[in-house]
Amino acid sequence: MATVLVVDDDPKIRSMLKRALEYEGFAVRLSENAESAREALAKEAFDLVLLDVRLPDGDGFQLLRDIREENRALPVIMLTARDEVEARVFGLERGADDYVTKPFHLSELIARMRAQLRRQAVLSQRGVLRYADVVLDLGARRVERAGMPVALSGKAFDLLAYFLEHPEQVLSKEMLLARLWGPEATVDANVVEVYVAQLRQKLEEGGRARLIHTVRGAGYVLKEADR
Repeated sequence: MATVLVVDDDPKIRSMLKRALEYEGFAVRLSENAESAREALAKEAFDLVLLDVRLPDGDGFQLLRDIREENRALPVIMLTARDEVEARVFGLERGADDYVTKPFHLSELIARMRAQLRRQAVLSQRGVLRYADVVLDLGARRVERAGMPVALSGKAFDLLAYFLEHPEQVLSKEMLLARLWGPEATVDANVVEVYVAQLRQKLEEGGRARLIHTVRGAGYVLKEADR
């Protein structure tokens, strides 16, 4: 049974989610603000967090940053009434695994939760991916380049894993969108450019050679420059 922490200041939403998720077989803990959520996370291990962006003692993005400092692998789905692309990108860049706007359909939310839990289960069973001087540990969600740690957000980590699973193969924006957000995703394709740029910046720190190259009109490819 997966244990879920619901962090939302609206008592009606907390109550609704508790009933619905328990009916679906989840164990549910509730927090009404960031402080109580931090206390819960310090005391108990959770399999997934549903996190509202607007909290009475700060925004959910700060709590998300705190969660990622302690646990890069814990799936976090953001809940918010804001549906602009910029807001979604802001949360995803800071380590959110998915983004659901209010009002939402319970069936869609639960499907997204189960997808994240399945992904995490697969990652924990798989091993290490390598290409050139990059090493990615899927279970621990750690990345190194030339022996030095590389800190990546949740989506950037998944993007790099996809490239490492398909080295020297051109991957289109559509393929990357489908992998990171699902085949029915409504995320703007330009978001892929944001994550590729972020990933390049992280991998190329210290003047290291570029590994992710643009193939004009086709997408991106992971390869060493002389290959």
